[in-house]
Amino acid sequence: QVQLVESGGGTVQAGESLRLSCTVSGGTFSRYAMGWLRQVPGKEREFVSGISYSGGNTYYGDSVKGRFTISRDNAKNTVTLQMNSLRTDDTAVYYCALSSSGIPHTVPQGFDSWGQGTQVTVSS
Repeated sequence: QVQLVESGGGTVQAGESLRLSCTVSGGTFSRYAMGWLRQVPGKEREFVSGISYSGGNTYYGDSVKGRFTISRDNAKNTVTLQMNSLRTDDTAVYYCALSSSGIPHTVPQGFDSWGQGTQVTVSS
C-alpha cells in the first residue's frame, strides 16, 4: 500500500521560512495528485495546497497564496511545500496527502491516503 512520510517541520519565528517534504512509496507517484493540508487542535482540517500529477497545475488556499509554493519531483517521488513569510496562524500539523485520481482536491475528503503529519510551530 501507499505510504507517505512528511519531514521538515519545526519551530520558526514569524517571518521566517520552512520547507516541508513528503516522500511517497508503495505506489506510482506520478499518477497521483498531491496535496498539503493542515490541522489545528479543535479545528477541521484545512486545505493548504495541491498539485496535479504532472505538476502543471497548482492550487492554494486563500490564506497561503503568495507565501507558499508547492512543487513535486516525480523522479524522486517527493512533493514539497516551501513556506515563506510564516505567520503565527500557520501553526498546525501539516499533512501530506494524495489523490489516486490524479486530480487535485481542495477538501480533505478528496484524498485517498495521508501521512503521519509534521508539526509546524511559528512563534511571535
